[in-house]
Amino acid sequence: MSQGLSRLTGFHLNASCSCQRLKPVDNAPTELHNLHASCSETPVIQGKYPLTSLPTDAFEPPFVVLEPQGRRVPFVFNIPHAGDIYPEAFISGSRLDELTLRRSEDAFVDRLFKGMAGLGAPVLSARFPRAYLDVNREPYELEPRLFEGKLPSFANTRSPRVVGGLGTIPRVVAEGYEIYPGKIPVEEALTRIERLYRPYHAALRSLLDHTVAAFGYVVLIDCHSMPSVGLSPNEQQSRPEVVFGDRYGTSCAAPLVDMVDFFFASKGYSTDRNRPYAGGFITEYYGDPATGRHALQIELNRSLYMDEELIEPLKDFDNIARDLTTIFAQVIEVVSGGGFYSRPLAAE
Repeated sequence: MSQGLSRLTGFHLNASCSCQRLKPVDNAPTELHNLHASCSETPVIQGKYPLTSLPTDAFEPPFVVLEPQGRRVPFVFNIPHAGDIYPEAFISGSRLDELTLRRSEDAFVDRLFKGMAGLGAPVLSARFPRAYLDVNREPYELEPRLFEGKLPSFANTRSPRVVGGLGTIPRVVAEGYEIYPGKIPVEEALTRIERLYRPYHAALRSLLDHTVAAFGYVVLIDCHSMPSVGLSPNEQQSRPEVVFGDRYGTSCAAPLVDMVDFFFASKGYSTDRNRPYAGGFITEYYGDPATGRHALQIELNRSLYMDEELIEPLKDFDNIARDLTTIFAQVIEVVSGGGFYSRPLAAE
């Protein structure tokens, strides 16, 4: 890990603050949701609460960055849900076994996309599991019934994700299984946010800012996987192989989404857009095409590359990884070469 990014794990972020870009939610004032640990307007709680069950050594560092040999392209790849470290303290404090906890994990997605560093783009991956803390949420999407103690007044307790048990500290894993046998201390939630969420987003922001400084614009590819079959009665049972989420055209330039879709389809993959996933907090927050910041979420159907019951890679795993590298090599070549509608991708 580079010296600059290692500093981020200690909350020493020297980039300029962009807290004004975070959208207010419900009754939460914007400045209280700033993601930068160094922002003077943020209610920094580091050191106020003792660690309870957080095994810091297991999550040190909380993320990894695959840095290319020289930043050569205006792309950043982000993998927020592939963390697969489940400390014994977490498992023993849960109602679920490790295999069931992994139902929410985008298993092996970091391995599928590791070839992107060879294309000249950094790849950021979380090491902690989504069931422990979800960085694809607002900082304080917290469900009151999960916690013992009073939540901060600025917590967002009413979002649809919170109501569904899938807030920043999830109450359930996929298929609705309850993670905890009872309530957990609110201090535990705040500690996880301070020690894991904040450094992760500081690192992501730094990668994006450095790319914009170098190229004038950036394309963030937010990488995920999805169950092959939908659980909702309103959703068709069979899902496409790849789903692109651009927040219904607001987080990424449409010609860029069209091109990515084209290259996947040319490889024989079935695709769709914004159904059933249009992009989460990361796509919405960091995607701002008007300022040259494009964010596109990609959901891969898990049946392409893994046994969904055993959570093990299939024999075709390496072929899927090679396809992804080939596809994004084509996308990057066209965008970086200026041969594809390049002017609107950059900030005016």
